Amino acid sequence: MTAANPGTVAQYLDALREALQGADPALVQDALYDAEEHLRAEMTQHPDAAEAAVLERIVGSYGAPDEVADAYRANEVRVQAALRTPSPKPVQGGAIARFFGVYRDPRAYLALLYMLLSLVTGIAYFTFASVGASLSVGLAILIVGVPFFLLFVGTSRVIALAEGRIVESMLGTRMPRRPVHPGPAGSWYERIIEMLQDPRTWGTLLYLFLMLPLGILYFTFAVVGLVVSVATFIAPIAVLLHFGGVITIDGDVQSPHPALLPLISILGIVLLTVTMHLARGIGYLHGQLAKSLLVRAPRAED
Repeated sequence: MTAANPGTVAQYLDALREALQGADPALVQDALYDAEEHLRAEMTQHPDAAEAAVLERIVGSYGAPDEVADAYRANEVRVQAALRTPSPKPVQGGAIARFFGVYRDPRAYLALLYMLLSLVTGIAYFTFASVGASLSVGLAILIVGVPFFLLFVGTSRVIALAEGRIVESMLGTRMPRRPVHPGPAGSWYERIIEMLQDPRTWGTLLYLFLMLPLGILYFTFAVVGLVVSVATFIAPIAVLLHFGGVITIDGDVQSPHPALLPLISILGIVLLTVTMHLARGIGYLHGQLAKSLLVRAPRAED
């Protein structure tokens, strides 16, 4: 059979993967899942018929691999345009205007919010991964160890899919909206071997473990950056209001020369702006990390 006229589901998926070569890996994963889910569901309804004959009828309605690939590429453009966080209008002016233009970029605020939430998700992911991995190793000698390991890996993939939705919505990195299809049913031994050989299994576990130290770093950076910046901006104003008799500050207030106070407030604004820029950059880098560890690279099946 040729790639244009596949005789098996595996050949169809290989042809579709080839037709989607160069596309985003997350898009490829979604397209392969949808195609395999549809094809295998149709196959189960005709268990006595030849696979090639059933597949030929299915392809007539579902589409050839190249047609499906073109449809997914076209649909991706429309979906991404609808879901993409609005980009800020180009800032007119010099470097200073572009520097402060970060306040108009929603991606900076979403990245900062993700960094604040990452401590909670990092603790949850690390706890799940460490407990699950420990119990999987400890129960390996018992008969319940096999189903527990399968449940642990399957749950970790569900968590990875959910994390992908968070990453895409907050950091703007395209992530899969479908899991990797498990393929035809096999024995427990075959499923364990497939999971152990799948790089995505280890990439997902590595990501779950990494999210704790990364979450601590992200949360610390976001909190320290915001607190120091805002405090640096507000403190001189509070001191001026104190000496002007508008507010009262308990204790002995030590203040630099009054002429320096406005400069300190300006420094606070600069620090906050730098924090926003760094948060946006860190959010982009984390999105790429999540994509590399949680998304299966498009390749032909062995």
